[in-house]
Amino acid sequence: MAEDKRARVVRCIRALPAGTVSSYGALAKAAGWPGAARQVVRILQQVPGLPWHRVVGSGGAIKLGGENAAEQRFRLRMEGVAFRGARVDMKRHEFQFPKVQLPKVKRARSKERVRKK
Repeated sequence: MAEDKRARVVRCIRALPAGTVSSYGALAKAAGWPGAARQVVRILQQVPGLPWHRVVGSGGAIKLGGENAAEQRFRLRMEGVAFRGARVDMKRHEFQFPKVQLPKVKRARSKERVRKK
């Protein structure tokens, strides 16, 4: 199950075209794993060859530090991504993933307990 989620995250990252960005949280949600932004970070660290520079923090913030942040900013600018101050202009460059309806999982209901007074 976790391998399937990981593969979906990798597919979403690879689907980001040049000149666009996405946030860690939006990638997790698009892969059907909402709330897994930290897992997206881990996958970016572990899988070589991904366009890591196209993934930013919420609101377009570059979350890397030092030389890595400068490298990310440089790569994004080379792809034509505009910045507003220190953040990517998300209105212009955020990639919109298609809405995908995942099948809902039915959960078994537990029997309601009756309180005795």
